[in-house]
Amino acid sequence: MKKLDFNHGWTVRCLTREEPAKTVNLPHDAMISEPRTEDSLGEGNIGWYIGGDYEYTRKFVPGAALRGKKLLLEFEGVYMNPEVYVNGELAGFRAYGYTNFYVDLTNLIRFEAENEIRVVARNSEQPNSRWYSGTGIYRPVILWVGEAEYIPVNGVRIRTLSIDPARIQIRVKTSQPGEVKVQILESGRTVAAASALAGSAAPYAPVPAVFGQSAKTASPAQQCDFEAGLEITIPEAELWSPEHPNLYTCRVTFGQDTDEEVFGIRTLHWDPEDGLTINGKRVILRGACIHHSDGVLGAAVYPEAEARRVRILLENGYNAIRSAHNPCSKALLEACDRLGMLMMDEFADCWYIHKTRHDYAEHLEEWWQDDLREMVEKDYNHPCVIMYSTGNEVAETSQPRGIAFTKEMTEYLHRLDGTRPVTCGINIFFNYLFSMGLGVYSDEKADAAAKKAENPKKGRKKHVGSDFYNTLAMKVGDNFMKIGATLHGSNVKTRDAFANMDIAGYNYGLYRYRGDLKKYPTRLILGSETFCKDAYSFYEIAKQEKRIIGDFVWAGFDYIGECGEGGPEYQAYNFNDESPATAMTGACGGRMDLTGRPKAEAAYTRVALEREMGPYIAVEPVCFQDRIQISGWQLTKALESWSWEGCDGQPAKVLVFARGKEAELLINGTSVGKKKLKKAKAVFRTTYAGGEITTVSYGDDGQEIGRYTLKTAGKETLMRAAPEAPTAKPEGLIFLPIRYTDGEGVWKPMERHQLRVSVENGTLLGLGNGCPYYRGNYTDPTTETYFGDAFAVVQAGTEGAVRITVSDEKRDVPVIVPIQA
Repeated sequence: MKKLDFNHGWTVRCLTREEPAKTVNLPHDAMISEPRTEDSLGEGNIGWYIGGDYEYTRKFVPGAALRGKKLLLEFEGVYMNPEVYVNGELAGFRAYGYTNFYVDLTNLIRFEAENEIRVVARNSEQPNSRWYSGTGIYRPVILWVGEAEYIPVNGVRIRTLSIDPARIQIRVKTSQPGEVKVQILESGRTVAAASALAGSAAPYAPVPAVFGQSAKTASPAQQCDFEAGLEITIPEAELWSPEHPNLYTCRVTFGQDTDEEVFGIRTLHWDPEDGLTINGKRVILRGACIHHSDGVLGAAVYPEAEARRVRILLENGYNAIRSAHNPCSKALLEACDRLGMLMMDEFADCWYIHKTRHDYAEHLEEWWQDDLREMVEKDYNHPCVIMYSTGNEVAETSQPRGIAFTKEMTEYLHRLDGTRPVTCGINIFFNYLFSMGLGVYSDEKADAAAKKAENPKKGRKKHVGSDFYNTLAMKVGDNFMKIGATLHGSNVKTRDAFANMDIAGYNYGLYRYRGDLKKYPTRLILGSETFCKDAYSFYEIAKQEKRIIGDFVWAGFDYIGECGEGGPEYQAYNFNDESPATAMTGACGGRMDLTGRPKAEAAYTRVALEREMGPYIAVEPVCFQDRIQISGWQLTKALESWSWEGCDGQPAKVLVFARGKEAELLINGTSVGKKKLKKAKAVFRTTYAGGEITTVSYGDDGQEIGRYTLKTAGKETLMRAAPEAPTAKPEGLIFLPIRYTDGEGVWKPMERHQLRVSVENGTLLGLGNGCPYYRGNYTDPTTETYFGDAFAVVQAGTEGAVRITVSDEKRDVPVIVPIQA
């Protein structure tokens, strides 16, 4: 089918508040510009945004050329409970806000006359999410057009059969019987070709379900009753792997219809003897969990922004992403394929027990098969996808009903796609607590939390959802979950569910690894959610034990929502007294901050996972003497800077990250001392003095491995605003980091300013900083700096150049970015 962009010329208006309608292009996140207020029923879970119902409308005239064609409208993601009306008639509905769905327009529209597509996204029933969800049509919309002879959406499936020789299987669904022609292209050159006849295929039949109902609908591919199957050998094939992400194009022609699918040739195996292998080579997953939202952009999905997240994670030592806790976007998969990032796509955060009152648990029984199927059809041809996850911290896995459901979903996914393993992230200790009636989540608690949010006690707001985890991890540290996971009861309440998946997903279960490898000799173990400080310990075990297949740290990036106590902050940037309920926007548990800037913890990760030997230096802000207790999800709040003007003589805590036996610290050439490196880290307590601070790492033989120096910034202060790329595509994104430095580019984190950003020939999409406390919205044209930094995202116009001006109290800094197709 032919793919037509359907993202321009929409009108959106709020249905739950009196606000003017406005014209927008998709993707669009309506929540990111909402007020943040104590009236938010989703509270800190969603960053104190209000939530609401929104109506999107688009009018179009199909024209005579589309008469007699198959017309299908694809929505990649609408949050949530979207209703789609065509000329006033309800034509489609989807309960889940994170899966793509389709509306058949063929018999509903008027040709050569105006038609109206109206989409209602309902997000006023709060709380319904434990993190910032966004609202509206936040992913692209596509109009698919098919001739009488057409290949349906997701109608081409490509599977690697072998790599020596490279042989692939191609299955093609068609609307009618007839000849199917296939070409395999490499850089535009045909390297293999074949043809086959499409004949009758087995008709679509919903899979019977033990739990709840069977699938409600057939997908576009399932609605086509004809299929061709081919096997093609590709000579001298270049394989796909994270190190060498080689891609091919499969061009399929049927009648006048042409479909092109990008794919990679790679094999994937998992077993107790070899662990997880790609093309016969063992791979250890060095993973990071990420939410679907992207910092100041909110939930709106832009291909450049998804690619930027992948690039930043790769640069900081990661080779895998866990899409937490919902299916990822197509744009993210395409970036992972192209750049060599592995993907574990995850289905849902909840099953049949509510975590928040109006979440997906209301719809699971009716929709789970359809939503899993859409996830698999989206993922199937992407070589980056190496695993499916059916859920996250679902305590149902401690119950007989949930254990059976675990098996049912695993088997259902095997029927949809037998080429990838299935896991589920289980918080081992919390399963045990739940079985004793002490669980964090239950339908009753979700109801109670919702009622308290609607009718709070005067002067006090009751946080819902994730706040329990954040607070507990801060107060008692990260060990309580890891130690609790070692209890006998924790094993009893997880072993049956683990037996019903291909790979056991351990959330915070590091202390179980060695014992469980002996107790369960065929079990494959994945650290499906882990703490940053455990990166070294995990990697040392994984190097020795092939059945430890990988680790996904929480989290790769900071994100909006899950505020709670997960992001403590120095008093200089903590204005909780000024705005007690709505001051925080996020939990601050990422290795990269909300703007995508790597924290010092990212340097630790690169060293701990042996991507680099180090050393690196990070310094806790010398100027702030107030002590803060960081949460279990943070390693440190130290910064890679030795520029603390006016703080000479004050105590300084310095962290050194390195592989080796010991590290030495020198200030202005004088040794502070040597310390042994424990788990790739050493801590020095010294006195700040401007100039230079240097660390030297040494091996077991006493020889120097490496050295690293930070310099104090000079007196001159400049505001630097340098786009990450020199040009922008038409309507493409410009990422603009803003930083205060001296004349040589040395960072000055003590600089604190109010900034304003104005744009000509473009649109300011987001502006903010990495602080977990934030005034206003990320759509405002003003922001404060956070330790001398800020960040803007601008969408370019269609031609010419984008002119951006960044202003503070003293200066205007112009930025000009040419637009090039």
